[in-house]
Amino acid sequence: MRYDGCSSEDLAARLGLPRVALFEEVGSTLDVAHALAADGAPAGTLIVADAQTSGRGRMGRSWRSDAGAGIWVTLVERPRDAASLDVLSLRIGLALAPVLDAFSAAPVRLKWPNDLYVGPGKLGGVLVEARWRDAAPEWTAIGVGVNVRAPAGDLPAAGLAAGVSRVEVLSRMVAAMRAAAARVGALEQGELDAFAVRDAVAGRRCREPVAGVVRGIDSSGALVVDIGPELAIIRAGSLVLEEAL
Repeated sequence: MRYDGCSSEDLAARLGLPRVALFEEVGSTLDVAHALAADGAPAGTLIVADAQTSGRGRMGRSWRSDAGAGIWVTLVERPRDAASLDVLSLRIGLALAPVLDAFSAAPVRLKWPNDLYVGPGKLGGVLVEARWRDAAPEWTAIGVGVNVRAPAGDLPAAGLAAGVSRVEVLSRMVAAMRAAAARVGALEQGELDAFAVRDAVAGRRCREPVAGVVRGIDSSGALVVDIGPELAIIRAGSLVLEEAL
């Protein structure tokens, strides 16, 4: 298996990683990552697939992952700070957005808790899954899917600019992902400011997880919604707007 002309060894050397597991097709790169991590795969192991037959997003949703149409990867890390896992998907999105700007026709925006948008179309998503031993995380699997070309379908979708190299995009993505995964603690003010600049939904009315006006996020990664006499702090769920982006 070669990925746009690169072998797994080529990719590992180019990305500065201890191991790249490369597949023509898998059910989900997340599932492969968990299996390899359970067998002792080191931090920095990257699973790359040209296609997924059962790619997944949050809350059991499917993610379309056609051959050659996107970048479908999962990165294994072994975190030191359990508290940082609460904000890791947001941190990864914040790290990826400026990277993907360079390959996109318009700036990448963020939608809580884990979506990347260009204009009204979804460009990609982040899904973080952890496995624990006693009270400490043993590893995290950081799954990322980015459309290189927008898939056809009922929902608005976005892709990267025509002619981009998946290997070039991936090389920049992985460096940003690893740097984000190495950070500890809650979101810092600089990160909150960066999110605010890219927030795709601030000021928009939502109907789920509560009805109100989206005001942004806080340092814990929670969604802040103005519900009238007070602010609601939402730590889990899906954000559904009254009107599409």
